[in-house]
Amino acid sequence: MTALLQLDDLQVPVEIGGTSRRAKLTIEADGSLRLRAAKDVATEELQQFLASKREWVYRKLAEKEVLQHEPVTKELVDGEGFSYLGRSYRLKLVDSDGDVRLERGRLVLPQRLAPAGDAALIAWYRRCGEIWLGPRAGAWAERLRVDDVPIEVRDLAHKWGTATAGRKVRIHWATLQLPPALVEYVLVHELAHLREAHHGPTFWELLARAMPDYEERKRDLARRGAALWFGGVS
Repeated sequence: MTALLQLDDLQVPVEIGGTSRRAKLTIEADGSLRLRAAKDVATEELQQFLASKREWVYRKLAEKEVLQHEPVTKELVDGEGFSYLGRSYRLKLVDSDGDVRLERGRLVLPQRLAPAGDAALIAWYRRCGEIWLGPRAGAWAERLRVDDVPIEVRDLAHKWGTATAGRKVRIHWATLQLPPALVEYVLVHELAHLREAHHGPTFWELLARAMPDYEERKRDLARRGAALWFGGVS
């Protein structure tokens, strides 16, 4: 017997059968969802279970998109495009001192830094990201009623952000390519973990109060994430 539930705009077929009351949610190779549950588990209970898995589902779907797409690579040549906070900037190599910087609508890379490959550009994203996120983290922390903690921008592999037991939030440098609304979603999501460690109903209620449109931002993040540059030059 098969029923059908909904998680946001995702349809979830439910296979009813077996005796275990522990529901099992899987993501198939094509990205579709499938839920297995015993026949005596109430629909409301299954819907709550799905809601508790929302973050896991979107994270795994985003990872699947990344794995199924060819990695984005860049060339360190004049005119190559790089995104910062949702805007595209053309790279300009210059024979000068100083660091990577935005100047007159261009992303300026001193020639002396080019041999290091992507390292100088990633360092620039990290540096600018921490400057941009700092004051916004303070404002969101106040709204969420959590401590104003240090924000670090790092390479976090397939994670957009983390909140550690040491009261520190880390954000992936690649998120700084996204529009501000999506960067803020990642930030607020991690700050909320300082109050609620797990993705239960209380966590999502807290996030919804602070950011009522978080579900739309989450879906947009899942769609855009695979197209980001995560380092690598040719």
